[in-house]
Amino acid sequence: MIAKAHWEHFEHGADIGVRGIAPTVAEAFAQAAYAMSAVICDPSKIAARDCVTVACSAPDYEFLLVDWLNAIVYEMATRHMLFTRFEVTLSGDQLSGALWGEALDIAKHQPAVEVKGATYTELKVAQDEQGQWVAQCVVDV
Repeated sequence: MIAKAHWEHFEHGADIGVRGIAPTVAEAFAQAAYAMSAVICDPSKIAARDCVTVACSAPDYEFLLVDWLNAIVYEMATRHMLFTRFEVTLSGDQLSGALWGEALDIAKHQPAVEVKGATYTELKVAQDEQGQWVAQCVVDV
């Protein structure tokens, strides 16, 4: 039986690790993005109102994960938005992503921290013993 896609956090000093686990690499990337949103606030408080698209490329899945998460951080910072829904399409070394969210509202979202960026610390994109894809890294908060 294949487990359902999910996300989790893991501790790492003053920063925090984000991990996406899913049957496909693309879904694991989406779950890692959701985990990053959950570092900031409760993602259920974010309405999937507006869609933003991003694209990135990198020589392997690990660098692509960091680029993907940093593209989301960039969109959050420049658009003053938070995101709650993520779709990822992978084609070779290319990633196309769609992010759904809304404008940051301090009273509504009650953000706990600001994610400054994804790092190469604890970076891993690989299949586990059950065949699930695990995409993880530490984000700087």
